[in-house]
Amino acid sequence: MLLGNDIGIDLGTASVIVYSKGEGIVLQEPSVVAVDENKRSIVAVGEEARRMLGKTPANIVAIRPLRDGVISDFEVTERMIRYFIDKSVGSNWFKKPRIAVCVPSRITEVEKRAVQDSTKNAGAGQVFIIEEPIAAAIGAGLDITRPCGSMVVDIGGGTTDVAVISLGGIVASTSLKIAGDKFDDAIVRYMRRNHNMLIGERTAENLKIIIGTADKKAPVNTLEVRGRNITSGLPMTLEISSTEINEALNESVTAIVDAVRYVLEQTPPELAGDVSDRGIVLTGGGSLLSGLNKVIEEETGIKCIIADDPVSCVAVGTGKYIEYQAIDDTGFFANIKKIFSRNN
Repeated sequence: MLLGNDIGIDLGTASVIVYSKGEGIVLQEPSVVAVDENKRSIVAVGEEARRMLGKTPANIVAIRPLRDGVISDFEVTERMIRYFIDKSVGSNWFKKPRIAVCVPSRITEVEKRAVQDSTKNAGAGQVFIIEEPIAAAIGAGLDITRPCGSMVVDIGGGTTDVAVISLGGIVASTSLKIAGDKFDDAIVRYMRRNHNMLIGERTAENLKIIIGTADKKAPVNTLEVRGRNITSGLPMTLEISSTEINEALNESVTAIVDAVRYVLEQTPPELAGDVSDRGIVLTGGGSLLSGLNKVIEEETGIKCIIADDPVSCVAVGTGKYIEYQAIDDTGFFANIKKIFSRNN
């Protein structure tokens, strides 16, 4: 790889995806760090650390330094970002890379500053902060430079961002801390409450991916699940149906649908008409929950489309921005106009 490459980072709660200028997606790993608490040293980062979740000795803790889309552990986040920069562009930089990082649309200035400072301290020469809905729309191929409403629902690991965009800016938006991780938590709680069974987050994630559905009318599927009986403390095995997972996820799905309706209510009539004609675009890993697009479509009456590569949309959009960012910083709107004029 070229030393000093400019990169775009989707710094997600569940995973980190890196887009390198001129090369595309070069890295995708879980945003998990294994820390030796006795020495306060990093044992593993990314996929290697994820495999340690729930399986470490007392002195080693596998943690996620980002929660609900924001930094919860500044020092560990900084070291994690440095690791991913080194892995993406090499550790012997010819010059410090310029880095664009996306953030949820409704985070505070303090939280935004924390992301900027962590990235700068990790080795960035210059840091650009982009809101996730904007990055997701660019990555999904929507031309947001036109005076026309585009609606994006980005469902990541920690947050769901809903926004209507026109002329390169957000017209109406909301952000809620309900997304992929909360789906997993809801399944864990359901299993504890209804089956007296304790399962880990990886098992909950598998249930969500394999038989999880937001659609109550979907065909019923089942999956055998292993966990621990809370009362006896002994291992147990159960067969769980997709109907049960639908029940577990119902509250979270309803909250996302309500957020979509809220943003539509806040959207000016002309732009709302554009959204009705063009449809709602879903991005992010959480959008892959079976039947979610169908539920949103039924509740809003607007067609709902899942982006071609929903998991990578934010990273691609962030990367495209940094790829077309002029050295003299001509401005965000000017640069996204470059992106779409080049694509056309």
